[in-house]
Amino acid sequence: MAEQSSVLNTYSDYECVIGIEVHVQLNTKSKIFCSCSNEQTTEQNKNICQICTGYPGVLPVLNKTVVHNAIMAGLATNSTITPVSEFARKHYFYPDLPKNYQVTQSDLPICQNGYIPIPLEDGSIKNVRLIRIHMEEDAGKNIHAPTTNESFVDLNRTGTPLLEIVSQPDIANATEAKAYLKALRLIVMYLRISTGNMQEGSFRADTNISVRKKGDPKLGTRAELKNINSFKFIGDAIEYEIQRQIELLESGQKVRQETRLWDVKEQCTKSMRSKEEAADYRYFEDPDLPLIEITQETISRVKDIMPELPQQRFERYTNKLGISAYEADVLIEDLELCDYYEAALQHTTSKQLINWVLRDFMGLLKNEKISLAECKVTPEKLAHLVTLIEQGTINNRTAQEIFAIIAKTGQNPEEIVKEKGLQQIGSTEELEKIVKEIIAQNPANVTEYKAGKEKLFGFFVGQAMSKSQGKANPKILQELLKKHLQ
Repeated sequence: MAEQSSVLNTYSDYECVIGIEVHVQLNTKSKIFCSCSNEQTTEQNKNICQICTGYPGVLPVLNKTVVHNAIMAGLATNSTITPVSEFARKHYFYPDLPKNYQVTQSDLPICQNGYIPIPLEDGSIKNVRLIRIHMEEDAGKNIHAPTTNESFVDLNRTGTPLLEIVSQPDIANATEAKAYLKALRLIVMYLRISTGNMQEGSFRADTNISVRKKGDPKLGTRAELKNINSFKFIGDAIEYEIQRQIELLESGQKVRQETRLWDVKEQCTKSMRSKEEAADYRYFEDPDLPLIEITQETISRVKDIMPELPQQRFERYTNKLGISAYEADVLIEDLELCDYYEAALQHTTSKQLINWVLRDFMGLLKNEKISLAECKVTPEKLAHLVTLIEQGTINNRTAQEIFAIIAKTGQNPEEIVKEKGLQQIGSTEELEKIVKEIIAQNPANVTEYKAGKEKLFGFFVGQAMSKSQGKANPKILQELLKKHLQ
């Protein structure tokens, strides 16, 4: 991992304390308390009804899938599932909150006291503790016109189900913060409960940062960084904020408790508003929603259908499939690519497969600027191509040619081999004839090679491969050349 914050290295007598609140937007079909569609749409105020827009007298009905997803998230983060939890009303006034309160959970959240392991730069593992995971509804969205001084409210997002995951202040620097967020994002994506798309707001992190002198038991005044939609920007904002707070303290000033935004262009944080305290929200139990009782039987049923998590998949890849830790990391960090590899594994267990996926397949996507879904090289076709190599039907050079054809036409590799006569020449008699011809045609190079110029061996291999139109079995070919060049 990268080195820790250069700011903390400069101010070695200070330490940073970071806690993070993550909002995970669940990808359920409907919203949390009504039957409105939960799909992403650009048409304003399309997916709304009397319940999610807060009409008087309406009653919410809890989406059962939201509870199921919360239990999954709790189990995946080593949390304790609360036997009886409840919903509360959190009061604040904002144009995009039509009820003037948000339905959330307060004293009795659905999950408590979990942890997420993250890797440190020295190779050790650190457990970032979780205070809680709770369910809540999202607010709407304010849209501010850039030129007319008008504002508009889009309530499509109102009532979207969220999980808020709150960590203990266990994170010590920007590197750890990014590692924690990446690990958590992968977990919710592998659970298939959220897309984890940061640009669309499906995974939003509010980062609380404070600094203090090392050895000081008292936490410093914290500032909250809000609405940052990339890991890089979060890391940059943390670095800036650490330095800003330390410089304030060093100059004898105080750090104000406030919410700040990250200005990407100016590369600095800017004050947004003073930070509210819990008392400002006047929480109380929501009288329209019943208590949520979760039995051990329910937890057991969820455990039985839990998918393989990122760390479990990493261990399977490295321990059982012999993939390197680096290769496993690259795969696991891209769920779509990982699913592609898993699908290909259903057709071949060849150790060559990982090279084709990470080198050729990823290279194709990058060079052609296409998505995985648009690519004509399906997992099955790639697996069959690798199988043809394993069986000795084609060699790697020919496989590259076939791969390019599949990418353009979507043909099956077996068809291409048959149509173009690309079967590998594995006959010793046929290859020996080619080798003898090459040696006979290049007496001067033979003399130099026998005199010790061993680099010329590559010349003979190249000539023989050319004469065989690239179809020679490389292993047999090299054995024959060594035999006849003695």
